[in-house]
Amino acid sequence: MLAYLALQAEGTGRSRTASLLFPDAADPLGALRWNLSELRRTLDGVTVAGDPLRLVLRPPWRCDALEVVGSAARPGLDPRGFTGQLLEGLSFADCPVFDSWLADQRFRLDNVVQSLLYEAALAALGSGAPGEAAELATLALHRDPFHADCNAVLVKALVALGEHRRARRHVTACGALYRQELGLPLPAEIRRALSDAAPEADPGMPATAATVRSYLDAGGASLWAGAVDRGLDQLRLAVVLAQRIDDSHLIAESLVTLSGALIHQAGGRGAEVADFLHRALQAEGPDGASRTAAAAYRELGYLSVQRGVPDRAAGWLDRAMLAARGFPDEQARILAIQGMLASDTARYGDAVTALTESGKLAKAVRNRRQQAFSEALLGRVRLLRGELEQAADSLDRAQAWIAEEHWTAFEPFVAGVRGETYLAAGQVEKAAALIDRSWVMAELAGDHCYMALAAGAEARLLMVHGDLAAAEHWIDRGLEPTPWYLWYSARLLDTAAEVSIASMSPRAAAFVEQLVELASRSGMREFVVRGQSHRAVLGDEAAAQAVPWLAKEIDNPALVAFLAERNRVGPLRQALPH
Repeated sequence: MLAYLALQAEGTGRSRTASLLFPDAADPLGALRWNLSELRRTLDGVTVAGDPLRLVLRPPWRCDALEVVGSAARPGLDPRGFTGQLLEGLSFADCPVFDSWLADQRFRLDNVVQSLLYEAALAALGSGAPGEAAELATLALHRDPFHADCNAVLVKALVALGEHRRARRHVTACGALYRQELGLPLPAEIRRALSDAAPEADPGMPATAATVRSYLDAGGASLWAGAVDRGLDQLRLAVVLAQRIDDSHLIAESLVTLSGALIHQAGGRGAEVADFLHRALQAEGPDGASRTAAAAYRELGYLSVQRGVPDRAAGWLDRAMLAARGFPDEQARILAIQGMLASDTARYGDAVTALTESGKLAKAVRNRRQQAFSEALLGRVRLLRGELEQAADSLDRAQAWIAEEHWTAFEPFVAGVRGETYLAAGQVEKAAALIDRSWVMAELAGDHCYMALAAGAEARLLMVHGDLAAAEHWIDRGLEPTPWYLWYSARLLDTAAEVSIASMSPRAAAFVEQLVELASRSGMREFVVRGQSHRAVLGDEAAAQAVPWLAKEIDNPALVAFLAERNRVGPLRQALPH
């Protein structure tokens, strides 16, 4: 009960808590009252009251699980103290709904601690403490030896310590591990960490604020013109020159500008770009309220959203908003990422509020691309909720603004989501044209995220036509690349589960388990519900009990309709082949 109450940040209703924890009691609310009384007596000074129930800790009490999920708002927290598992060693087979909740929370907390160790290692590397960075990265790798970014940080730390031979041995061992265990080549970011070197500027080039600004301007112009490699080289030179003149603010600005270009133009999501952002914050000062600090925090939040660590993302974005006071253009960007996070975690009302406000600010500062971005994400929320006319309006506006801006890099997303909106409305031919366009443009750009989005849309289109074999083909095409943004992976796995269940494929159970684990780790509450629903269809009675309890917290008419249809059809009449 303590674990459940502690992890309900917004409180939880008494009847909901009683039905979860005491489902077989003759008087569930009475059992809850007695246990609450015992909890208050045992934890003297801890308040548990109200309806909804809220747990309030007062000194000297503290709660490790709360510190983990609130860690982004508390810089300097040492992640080395967080070991073990939530309610370690306990299981609750006689209370299957709580057991399901506990499994989700264990995945969630493990994910946050892993992210804490990774980010602490990056911060140590950025502050000139490579020994500590190596220790933290090693602890993270004990949890997940295949974490490419943690491996890259460890290699960078060893190189910074001058232990080049050990760094090379680690890269070789990583290559063998990936090849033998996963059948995959060594991730490029691990190899790059061994040989990363800053570009050499012309020794005759004067290192002044003016030359740094010139390279920043030139890099921005190159990126705008589509010359991404040239633009990145120019921004890297700006960083080198800023470091020569030892101007901390200019160093921070150059690092953040380079990081933004790597993330949004070159698909950079790994240790390199996160390292730059942490170094920028070290240079700018952790408590500074500036456009540069706000952008660094925002990008760290954006990376956490895409990596599926919502607890960390929320903290970074809160800090970004504090640093962005007085900068409406930056506030518009932060609100858009907060809306994306809220949408991913099925807090759709919060998503609509944040994205609408982002669009208003973007309009006020005449940032058409930001308007298009926020409006397109708003269209995605409307589609997920089944509000098809509103979704269509938002996406059509976004498409028009993208055309005005010649922003082809973002078009695969809007085309794919607009195509799905047509599909949901039964306009199959219009859907096919846009979904096909989304795939072609995503594949030409090599964008793994949009390729997963478009492949899933192609599979859903083919399901409508009844061609399950072709739908399975598109699922496989979508699974080939690895999206940086895990929401796309979850949505594709959800479609894979639907297709494989419909076709009675032996792969159905594996897709469902992948979806449930990914969604649980990443706080994607609606995908957790959908994954449990797939389990129920495959005959899991505990999952069937968990679905209505989990779904009750999510305000989504489309999810309600999906589950109602599932209940009407019921579980499969025959077991899937193994």
